[in-house]
Amino acid sequence: MSAGPGTPETRQPLPWWRAQDPRLVPAALAVWGVTLAALLGTWWAAVAGGAVTALAGAVVCWRRPSWRASAGALLVLGLALAGPTALRVRDAEQDPLRAAAAHGAPAVLRVVLTERPKPVRSAGYADRQAGARSVVLPAEVTSAQVAGRPAESTGRVLLLAPVTPWSGMLPGQAVTVSGQLGPARGAELTVAVLSVRGPPGDPGTAPWWQRAAESLRAGLHRLCASLPEEPAGLLPGLVVGDTSALPPRVEHEFVAAGMSHLTAVSGGNLAIVCGAVLLLLRVLRIGPRASAIAAGLCLAGFLVLAGPEPSVLRAGVMGAVGLLALALGRRGSALPALAFAVYALVIWDPAMAVDFGFALSVLATAGLVLLAPRWADAMVRRGVPAGYAEGLAVPLAAFVVTAPVLAGMAGSVSLVSVLTNVLAAPVVAPATVFGVLATVVGPWWPGAGNVLVHLADPEARWLILVARHGARAPGAVLDWPGGWWGGLLAAGLLAVLVVTLRLRRIRVLVTVVLAVVLLVFVPVRVLAPAWPPDSWAMVECDVGQGDALVLATAERGRAVVVDTGPEPGPVDECLRRLDVDRVPLIVLSHLHADHLGGLVSVFEGRTVGAVAVGPGRAPGWAWRQVAEEAGRQGVPLLELTIGQRLEWPGLSLEVLGPRYVPARSAAEQDGTMVNNSSVVLRAGTPAGRVLLTGDVELAAQADLLAGGADLRAEVLKVPHHGSRYSLPDFLAAVAPRVAMASVGAGNRYGHPSKSTVDALIALGALVTRTDIDGDTAVVPDGGGPAVSRRGEPRGPPRR
Repeated sequence: MSAGPGTPETRQPLPWWRAQDPRLVPAALAVWGVTLAALLGTWWAAVAGGAVTALAGAVVCWRRPSWRASAGALLVLGLALAGPTALRVRDAEQDPLRAAAAHGAPAVLRVVLTERPKPVRSAGYADRQAGARSVVLPAEVTSAQVAGRPAESTGRVLLLAPVTPWSGMLPGQAVTVSGQLGPARGAELTVAVLSVRGPPGDPGTAPWWQRAAESLRAGLHRLCASLPEEPAGLLPGLVVGDTSALPPRVEHEFVAAGMSHLTAVSGGNLAIVCGAVLLLLRVLRIGPRASAIAAGLCLAGFLVLAGPEPSVLRAGVMGAVGLLALALGRRGSALPALAFAVYALVIWDPAMAVDFGFALSVLATAGLVLLAPRWADAMVRRGVPAGYAEGLAVPLAAFVVTAPVLAGMAGSVSLVSVLTNVLAAPVVAPATVFGVLATVVGPWWPGAGNVLVHLADPEARWLILVARHGARAPGAVLDWPGGWWGGLLAAGLLAVLVVTLRLRRIRVLVTVVLAVVLLVFVPVRVLAPAWPPDSWAMVECDVGQGDALVLATAERGRAVVVDTGPEPGPVDECLRRLDVDRVPLIVLSHLHADHLGGLVSVFEGRTVGAVAVGPGRAPGWAWRQVAEEAGRQGVPLLELTIGQRLEWPGLSLEVLGPRYVPARSAAEQDGTMVNNSSVVLRAGTPAGRVLLTGDVELAAQADLLAGGADLRAEVLKVPHHGSRYSLPDFLAAVAPRVAMASVGAGNRYGHPSKSTVDALIALGALVTRTDIDGDTAVVPDGGGPAVSRRGEPRGPPRR
């Protein structure tokens, strides 16, 4: 007997887009698009777009009564766009601080801070340690004086302030600041950037909830101090998005592995925290309304703890809508909640329309709502177990929808992000839950907080391990055009790929092409890589604006390292590419940050015999750092002296300088004196003699010439990154066939100097530079040197 037309047996499932109730989506897209056009163009775009949106809502409401909810939303939002939003954009365009910023005028402002300070990190150079030297603080102006005259401004500004007195400021605090105005980036409501001079003036008191949240965050950092450096820096990022203690190396690896979203608070964090609360209350048989209220209180507290970031606010609004639906007994789909979150937040703060973090958060959530369930179901129908299908579909959907934005924003695409996120997914929830519990419990019960932090430690270590190996995978990151056009190109290619894969014949063709690529090109890259070249004698590592050289011995995998670059990570990657696992000696030519910043990473996974330095002991912080690291690693710290000779099979080192070492007190005040106290080495290699000069400048070069040392060498490590402070007589005395300059792409020092490069070329030398050639190797060639370039230089150094 057949079922009747209205029975469940004959009822057809709704299409996927109808099942998600998309009626609020047009309103969300309209408010986002119109606001974006107004910020990229002018405030008139908001008036015109709002009028069109309101008219469209009225027409739909008249012609399609079933869509009255969506049409009503369009009508209301159109009026809001044409009114308040247009006025806010116009006020920002006409703010007097914007005109003053164009001329770099001095200003004194009274502002209210709106977000926590964000550190701006940079690599070490000269006597400056690597790390954060300044912070960025968004703020709203309450009163202003420009060039000594009052200015009527209530706009937004961005403060660029010194890290030491400003890093402890909190949202909601009112302060007086003075400095020089500069133009803000386009397409946002920020009217100016103020380079702040001095400490905060007349600071007000932050709201009590911000003080409480800061106390909890500080308590989490104190608890994490008992962990190793990398997990200790990562865990606050996983829990509350606080990456202030995250080592730059880990940060870079998370970006390259496509895992950077884990250190930014978003809907995933709220889902984990509120989900854990709801699960506990369900076990206790608490009703849905009480559960929703309890989860809502937890959500509000977590939002205060994490701070008012755009992605956090988006996730909070969406979570609040979902909890309200739960409390009312109406379990709607996530798509209406996401749409409401988008248009509510963009109307409340139009600047979110151009915020990359907000866009990534919205797109990732949309991918999880619309694509991941369908793809998981398709995998299950083809025989994939349900758990594995969901584990693959979620990161794949997130990658597909966010890749265009990431490509345009970063100028690169991570090709390993799906795999790394699949491997990371099982530990993210427990790490977050343990971290949140430690944050809340720690101030009242430090012992329990310490236990919880140590329970989260293995998960944090696993995430670091996954990110590290993902970043090291061959071809992990694909270079891509940056900006809007790069993002649109990536979106177009993904759209074409998704459409064509729906056609069976094309899908088979794409599968065959991918199989050929995997069978032909991957073995070539992995099993027979082009780098390093056979019988390499020396490699100048591309570490950015700094020095790091590797001298091979006759034993495979054993090499001497001279200098370690400005930060951990790059020199370690260079040594891994060279398959060096034994370092009998690390030589630090002098104690400037761009030569010793990567010291700690040379020890990772390698046996190190000793660390050697010259007679210089300035700057003092650097000498203490080197001594402490050598002691921590349990290796001797040696001092090299003129005339000393060191030998290994296939390699010899002779110390030629420095011939003069200034007093430490004088060197502390003069970076040139530190440069001139660099250890100068002449290495004997199968490719010929190599002169390693550190950063010696004019005085030290003259001392070497006057001392009568034999400076002739086939290969010259160009002094001081090729600066203009090189004596022509010194270069002529060396008479190199190859001159190697270690420089960072786009460095602000103008290295290498054109005059120095021209002088070397005039001597007949082949000049290489790491900003163009990447890692550069010297290999024997008929009794002389030849050069092999890896050809993958690093990007510009971070400021």
